[in-house]
Amino acid sequence: MKPENTSNRLSILVVDDEESIREGSARILMRMGYQVYKASRGSEGLEILDHHPVSIVLLDLKMPGMDGMEVLGHIQRLNPEILVIIITGYATLETAVEAMKQGAYDFIAKPFEPDQLRIVINRASERIRLTEETEKLAQERQRNLADLGTEKSRIRTIVESLPNGVLVTNVQGQVALMNPAFEWLMGIEEDKSTGEPIEACIQDIGFCQMVEDISAGKAHSLPVTYEFTTIGEKYLMASGRPVLGDEGECLGAVVNLVDITAMKVLDRLKSEFVAKVSHELRSPLSTIHEQLALVLKDMVEKESTRDQYLLSRAKEKTQGLISLIGDLLDLSRIEAGNVCIDCKPVKLDEFLKSIVDFMETRASGKNQRLSLVVPNEPIPLISADPRALESVFGNLIANAINYTPDGGAIEVKISLLPDNIQTDVSDTGFGIEAKDIDNIFKRFYRVKNEKTRFITGTGLGLPIVKGLLDELGGSIQVKSEPSHGTTFTVFLPLSASNPP
Repeated sequence: MKPENTSNRLSILVVDDEESIREGSARILMRMGYQVYKASRGSEGLEILDHHPVSIVLLDLKMPGMDGMEVLGHIQRLNPEILVIIITGYATLETAVEAMKQGAYDFIAKPFEPDQLRIVINRASERIRLTEETEKLAQERQRNLADLGTEKSRIRTIVESLPNGVLVTNVQGQVALMNPAFEWLMGIEEDKSTGEPIEACIQDIGFCQMVEDISAGKAHSLPVTYEFTTIGEKYLMASGRPVLGDEGECLGAVVNLVDITAMKVLDRLKSEFVAKVSHELRSPLSTIHEQLALVLKDMVEKESTRDQYLLSRAKEKTQGLISLIGDLLDLSRIEAGNVCIDCKPVKLDEFLKSIVDFMETRASGKNQRLSLVVPNEPIPLISADPRALESVFGNLIANAINYTPDGGAIEVKISLLPDNIQTDVSDTGFGIEAKDIDNIFKRFYRVKNEKTRFITGTGLGLPIVKGLLDELGGSIQVKSEPSHGTTFTVFLPLSASNPP
């Protein structure tokens, strides 16, 4: 059994029957910083090795009793890592060579100088140090390999147990990893192996194109999302990102796949419920509103002012409910995809002029100036649903009038861009604070402060505008400064414009 060396210093055993050699070697070695054990016989030396950790043995070949060759054999069996340096005379040089064949590390001939001993011992110490370093590196390598194997196993276990589908591809768009959830959601057979192109596993062209673009580093906005349906009427949402290397290069794509079927069904049921309830409430509220209008018209002067005020307030509230129901029905139609289905060629400048002329009376009631600015060059026709455009610009201009104080100005301006027609609806009104701008397109959200708390509304106008523009392939932006007005900018595409 190999004894453990509990000290940082190397221990050396000197086995020699000549006291002068034994003591002289010990003095030299102790000055070099080694711990030294001494033995005058081979048996005594083996006994020391049984009880003390020793790294180097200086062993004389010619000793009474057990000679050096026999002691060398015992040391080899006890601990072959101990370096044995043979001490020999010139007459026994051939025996020293034979000892090295039997496992001795080196030899030194008697009589030797202190420097000769130091050279041999330093060489042996360096050998021990290099051996220990090699062992440490080997152990570290094995530990790293074990850790890597454990980490890979752990990551694979986590990925395979995820409820969402996970797909990983390389830069060529070939499948590198596909967890069971992804295979189940996409209905992929289990015999599909990695290394195949994404088209060999997935039939949806749009999904494959998304994965290939991300894998090749062509995705400009992150994350990239794609919603699609499978043959079994399963709604899926895919979200993908590139896998980046240490230097930022694209190594492939990772795609997360979620089943949103339940959400779609719930959303459809909610829309159907809202549409049905709104439709059922619209008729009785309209009747109540008309009856209130008749009562107010027929009231004689002797009726109290208080009664007239109460009836006027009731009429105003029913009109607000009717507007809310109309907005809810519009949202339901947008969600159901029942808008923007009757597209026609529209000349936008003439279309906006009719809306501005219609809203002019409302603006004049607040002593506001409403104007339309068109470019000098001809404006091309666009293909759009006129009812959707009327709702978009009607809402924006009505909001501008409502949120602009008396005497203010509203301007509608048309500009031509290479791929779009830009329309700005600007006002000199109350403006919108930065904390509210991100929320104004959310349903039922209304900006409420001291200036706007008396303005009635449903908080559904801008969500309707946003939904209609999405259906038309357009977009909307807003810039505002409190107390200095707001500008809503609408972009309508020319890609489908200029019909024959």
